[in-house]
Amino acid sequence: MADKVVKTFKFVIVGGGIAGVTCVEQLSSQIPSANVALITASPHIKAVTNYKQVSMTLEEFDVEERPSSVLEGKFPNLTVIHSAVKTLHTQSHSVETADGRVIGYEKLCICSGGRPKLLTQGNPHVLGIRDTDSAQEFQKCLSTAKRIVVVGNGGIALELVYEVEGCEVIWVIKDKAIGNTFFDAGAAQFLIPSLEADKPETAAPRKRPRYTTEEPAADASQTFIADRNLRSPSSGPIEPGSALGPDWHEEIVLRGVEQVSRRVSVEYQCNLEKILSSEELLNSQQQTLRPEYGSWPVYIQLTNGKTFGCDFIVSATGVVPNTEPFLHGNNFALADDGGLQVDDHMMTSEPDIYAAGDVCTACWEHSPLWQQMRLWTQARQMGWYAGRCMAAHVLSEPIELDFCFELFSHITKFFNYKVVLLGKFNGQGLGLEHELLVRCTKGQEYVKVILSRGRMVGAVLIGETDLEETFENLILNQMDLTLYGEDLLNPNIDIEDYFD
Repeated sequence: MADKVVKTFKFVIVGGGIAGVTCVEQLSSQIPSANVALITASPHIKAVTNYKQVSMTLEEFDVEERPSSVLEGKFPNLTVIHSAVKTLHTQSHSVETADGRVIGYEKLCICSGGRPKLLTQGNPHVLGIRDTDSAQEFQKCLSTAKRIVVVGNGGIALELVYEVEGCEVIWVIKDKAIGNTFFDAGAAQFLIPSLEADKPETAAPRKRPRYTTEEPAADASQTFIADRNLRSPSSGPIEPGSALGPDWHEEIVLRGVEQVSRRVSVEYQCNLEKILSSEELLNSQQQTLRPEYGSWPVYIQLTNGKTFGCDFIVSATGVVPNTEPFLHGNNFALADDGGLQVDDHMMTSEPDIYAAGDVCTACWEHSPLWQQMRLWTQARQMGWYAGRCMAAHVLSEPIELDFCFELFSHITKFFNYKVVLLGKFNGQGLGLEHELLVRCTKGQEYVKVILSRGRMVGAVLIGETDLEETFENLILNQMDLTLYGEDLLNPNIDIEDYFD
């Protein structure tokens, strides 16, 4: 390769999101003498704060944006390089950055995350929300909006439709029930009344340092140093930023111009057919605009035959692994979902290259109780474990697959309820070989247990149930629960004492 390597580092990590930053922290504490480089297109990194080990596998934490200098101050051997990656040369063990630098590596970890699957590219009325900048852009657009359409049924969509006030929301989902990624129809029914009720008064916002990039002068040509995932016709290609924190909406006011507190209507089992401007809609109708359509900047036609006008459309249809800059000229094995295949040491098919977080797909033989989902918790776990593996390989130490991959576990909050997901919480991959036990107290809690051959293999806990640790133990020790039958969820029996 003709390009001159500017500097070679023992470890190079690409991506300033949770996986990348956790990997850097792990490497720097395992081998403090090793020189480490973090290549990130954003001036800010995502840091895990207020980390709390809730139980053996469950963990809770906040995610904060911080200037990368905070990380450099913590680890003297760390160099942060602010640039996007242009190309990766696996043969010469080097990475070329967008600003022309060539960085050599002994071991590389790709933590470039995912990028939103936008419904369409280049339409100024379609917003994708993934990073802080795109969330702020959304807030700005929402502040003058009367009606928006949200397309998608994952975590961001669930949070959005609940948090938005003062604006009508049309929620388009392809499934029979809301939150299909996380819940069954029963849990969805439990949550639906929350969309119709006024939001409870929230506690005072948490005081947090805010770090923002400066707005350019009105007449200045704009270079997006901070990563954006919104594409507008004038801005050209934009580097994807690291994903939002689990409580991203607490930091911004999600309010439209209408006086209503909340008005959400759900269009089930349909997809987007077309996005139209008012002119295109008129032409497609071959007639004057029907009064019920109103006058809107953009219209959406759905496969159920309905047409809605709105101020803008939010594309919340998930992410795809952000592998783009790394594939050209290299021979990475890719999984069916487009992620970089990694083995049980987080290694890709290319020598000395690891991957962690949303960009990779776990291709080892999974524990029967674990599955990969592109969530915050797994980005942190994978980044931590990848750092451990890289250090172990350099130090020639053996390393075993971490215990966190034994049982799927996730804590989050939807519609102001605490939500805990454990194991095969939706009966994933169990076929007909399972039975469900459900306990539901309207407005208070929803508890679902999945049993297979008398053993607990999964659970969904919504509300303050305090059952997560007991159920985690029952799933991990695979005790035969046939004797207990429906008493397992009997509210008059203190199940925690039962299995102490």
